[in-house]
Order: sequence, then structure tokens, then C-alpha cells
Amino acid sequence: METEKLNGDFFGKEKISKLLFKLAPPVMLAQLIQALYNIVDSYFVGRNSESGLTALSIVYPLQLLMIAIATGTGVGINTVMSARNGVKNYKEARRFAGMGTPLAIGLWFIFAVICFFLMPTYAKMSTDSEEVIADVISYGRIVCLFSLGLFLESGWTKICQAEGDMKTPMLAQIIGAVVNIILDPVLIFKFELGISGAAIATVIGQSVAALVVAKKGIYKSPKLFEYRKYIPPIFKLGLPNMLMQSAYTFYIFGLNIILSGFCDQAVTALGLYYKWQTFFIIPLSAMQTCIVPIISFNYATKSLKRCKKILSSSIIFGVGLTLIATFCFCIIPEPMLRVFSSDELVIEIGKVGFRYVGVAFIPMVVSLIFPVFFQAVGKIGTSSFLTVIRTVFLFVPLGYIFSRFGLNLFWMTYPLTEIMTSLAGYIYYRSFLNKYQSKTINSSR
Repeated sequence: METEKLNGDFFGKEKISKLLFKLAPPVMLAQLIQALYNIVDSYFVGRNSESGLTALSIVYPLQLLMIAIATGTGVGINTVMSARNGVKNYKEARRFAGMGTPLAIGLWFIFAVICFFLMPTYAKMSTDSEEVIADVISYGRIVCLFSLGLFLESGWTKICQAEGDMKTPMLAQIIGAVVNIILDPVLIFKFELGISGAAIATVIGQSVAALVVAKKGIYKSPKLFEYRKYIPPIFKLGLPNMLMQSAYTFYIFGLNIILSGFCDQAVTALGLYYKWQTFFIIPLSAMQTCIVPIISFNYATKSLKRCKKILSSSIIFGVGLTLIATFCFCIIPEPMLRVFSSDELVIEIGKVGFRYVGVAFIPMVVSLIFPVFFQAVGKIGTSSFLTVIRTVFLFVPLGYIFSRFGLNLFWMTYPLTEIMTSLAGYIYYRSFLNKYQSKTINSSR
């Protein structure tokens, strides 16, 4: 089978640089399109109303949570499939692939119902403005209740990637994003739907993307009584990724609460940072997506040296490209902010914040790559713990502490958090290598 040959020869033997440059660009292009339509979404909403732009910042953590659940489940399937392919157990890999569709439907239903009923409470926790609350409820309910396309597309995409198919997911992302970009101005302005139009455009784009990838991502589901055999390994391997991304939800929500104590414009400025951050960390995000199945495959074949090479190459590649982000955030923050907002207070707050967070991009590469490495080699506890350190023990507590000294110093939270997390990741990485070498020496005696 072509896929089997691809995985065996390509993942296990291909030159690392060539491997990354072959796998990463399609993922980067797909994520670039995704980031562009996220930015376009905010651009049109910002032109419609400032309250809508604030509402997008408030709903953003919920969207991250939804993506975390969907993508984390897909990563679990992807990782376990890659490990099975690594030991040539292709039949079992495809049975795990068959779990993609039922898991996506089940998780979507649970998430949609909970978010629909809790949306008003969530909105009122984040702002006192009645106008912003109304926009949060309107936008949030639509993007959560009609998010089935996102859940299905996320699962099917990871299945395709585990089989070595990067082109179909890329095509799906591009088509979905183009649909969203086209519909945004039409629904927001021509049909005068405002922020609801932006939400409708988003879910239609997600559904179209799911349809494109469906043919390659759907596999026959195992029997219902077999689900208890296949579900635990998926969530065991996908949990670190799920925690990593869902933790963003809680720490951004926490930071929004802290900033709302200053003003709504501070919340908006933070939201605009994450809009641009999504765009600029595409190289790093692509590396995270690509190296999980590759490292998992090579670790299963006991090629630790190759795993280490993949890790170091990914970090070098990520740092090189995120230097562009550092330059933009530090040198041209005002033009970046004015793309979305004309509120002078948002601009002034954002100019200070962007310069602080721009410095954080370089250590961010290291702090985010290490948890992915540990996930790929099956060290779920370590991967999860690094994520918890970054998001629970550092971001919000440091944000609260620095905010006591003023809004400007609040932004110091970002570089300090990334540096401390990177150091913790390196310490755990050295410990892992020492234990592995000791185990190898003992087993050879």
C-alpha cells in the first residue's frame, strides 16, 4: 500500500530537513488561510461596531476550547494511528480511524448544549456593557451550536495526516476559509446581520471544509461494544494536546477578567494580540502538528537519536521564522492595531502590550514544542504538567501580580511565563534522556 510505504520510508528514513519542509508547508498554508479569515472576520466586525470587536475577544476563549476538544481528539487518533503504522499494524490503525466520526458527533453535541445555555452567564462574567453582552450571546451561540463542521473536519484532518495525506486537509482549509471571507461582508453589511452574520459565515466555512475532507477522513466505525477498547487510548494520547489548547481558554478568560478591571479597551487590545498571534505563530503551530506523528513513529521503532534531531530542527526552524513576529510586534504595533480599531485608547494600550509580548515569541517556541515532544513519546503526565505550569501556575497568577503595579507592567507576564516554561521543559527533557539511556544500558546487560 502506498501509505504504508510512505510512512515507513518517509517518517523513518528521510532526511529531517527535507521531511519537515515537505510536511510543514501544506499545514502552514492551511493555517495561514485560517488565520487570514480570522483576521478578516475581526476586520469586518470592527468596521461594524467596537462592541462587536470586544465581543469577539470575549468569545475567543470559548472558540479555543471548542477547537481544543475537537483537535485534541483528532491528535489522539493521529498519534495512535502513527504508532500502529510504525509497527506495521495497519488494520488496527484503521479501526482507530473509524472512531473519528462518532467521537466528533458526540463531543459536538455535549459542547453545543452546554454552551447554548451557559452563554448569557459567561457574557455577564466578562463585561458589564449590555451592548457587548448582547453581541457575545448572539455570536457565541451561533458558533457553538452549529460547530459540527469544525468537530468533523478536525478529526478527519488528523486521520488524513496520519496516513501521510497533507494536501486534502490543506485544500479543505483553503476552501472553507475562502467561503468565510466571501460571506463575511455579504452577511454583515449587505444583509445587515451584523455580528450574527460573521458567526454564520464562520460555521458555513467550517462545514464546507468538513465536506471537502470527508471522503479521505471517513473510515468504517468499529462495533459499538468495541468503543471501550478504542476510546481510552485516543484520549490518553490526545489529552495533552487537549489540555494545552483548552488551557488557553481558561488563562485568556482569566486575563480578560483581570483586564476588565481596567477597562473594556484593555480586553479588546488583548483580543487583538491573539488575532495577530494566531497569524504569526503559524510556523510553530505547523511544527507541532507535523512532529507528533513523526516522533511517535520513530520512538516506536526505538530511533531516539532521530527523535532528538526532529525536536532540535523544529525549534531552530520555529525560532527563525518567529523572529518576523518579534520584529513586527516591537516595531510596528500601531499600524497592526489600526487594522481593526480606531479607538485611541485601544491603540495606546495595545502599543505597550504588543512590544512586551513581541519579546516573548522566541522563548514561546521552546515552551510549546517540549510538551508536544513528550506527548509524542507517550509521556502524557510530563506533557500535561508542562502545560499546567504555563497556563495555571504562571500566566494568570503572574498577570494578577503584575496588574497590581499598573496596566503597562501587566504585559510582563508574557515573556516571563515563556522563559520559565522553557526552562522547566528543558529540565524534564534532560531527565527523560538520562532515564532512557540508563534503561537502554540495563537492558543490554
